[in-house]
Amino acid sequence: MKRDVKIVKTYTLIIGCGRLGASLANELSELNRDVIVVDRDKNAFRKLSPSYGGLTLIGDATDLNILKQAEIEMASTLIVVTNSDNTNIMVSQISKELYHVDQVITRVYDPERTFVYENQGIETVSPLILLKDRIKMLIHN
Repeated sequence: MKRDVKIVKTYTLIIGCGRLGASLANELSELNRDVIVVDRDKNAFRKLSPSYGGLTLIGDATDLNILKQAEIEMASTLIVVTNSDNTNIMVSQISKELYHVDQVITRVYDPERTFVYENQGIETVSPLILLKDRIKMLIHN
């Protein structure tokens, strides 16, 4: 008798350890969530809190071997917040298509690119759009 084995996805993978990535990792860690942060620059991890309880991995997340080391297939959520839209879209597409990550959230600097992501089931956050909407709200109050 053949039994189906279901993989239980249990952690958040964050790509990019700049101010935003580190802040998210710190907050998730404080909530006792399992977190792995990947960044090319080992010095980027200095932004993590001394109490950060997650893991770190130095490497380029566009490299499939790095994603495998980060056990991407076990990630329930992927947050991609590098400073490059091209890197963000590539990692997001790989995670959705090859590894079937349930939730992919990506920062997009160029709001005109959001349609590319959203057509693939990737959630986007654009700092430009958020700021514009917040300023419009403040002006109208």
